[in-house]
Amino acid sequence: MKNLLMGKKVNLTSINEEDMLEVQKWHNDVSFMRNYDVVSATPKNFEDVLETINDVRKSNTAYIFAVKILEKQKIIGVTGFENISWNNGTALIYIGLGESGNRGQGYGKEALKLTIEFGFEELNFHRIYLTVLEYNEPAIKLYEKLGFKREGVYREFIHRDGRRYDMYLYGLLRPEWEES
Repeated sequence: MKNLLMGKKVNLTSINEEDMLEVQKWHNDVSFMRNYDVVSATPKNFEDVLETINDVRKSNTAYIFAVKILEKQKIIGVTGFENISWNNGTALIYIGLGESGNRGQGYGKEALKLTIEFGFEELNFHRIYLTVLEYNEPAIKLYEKLGFKREGVYREFIHRDGRRYDMYLYGLLRPEWEES
């Protein structure tokens, strides 16, 4: 039986207490938060971040995983699902790699593939979707490379730096994933 949460470069684990300071650091990095979330990039203290993670852990409509480099077992990001609709087999997927030096190394691609595989094979989803802001071009390229299809546009969804930006909706169906 294969380990659904382990790849060649990264594995997905629970977020442990020793990971929390690193996660908190990312939540205080404006450039990270502006790509990771659509909420205002306001600083978060340790308790705020811990509460957010614990809320996900208690939820029956969300999962969160730590993305860790295999050889070091050091957390470099988070991935998971939220807005799970069990009766419809759908969920919103997300990923964020904290340090810019870990981006563009294949870690995000592998972590996202593992998360998608977990969603389709373990949780029996039919559709996995995501949203991404139009200025996050590296993420858009990654999502399209993994087979996500642009399904819609939330026009002028967010205001950043004196300008309005669109948010794109992407989706991936189980048969599309199985074909790739």
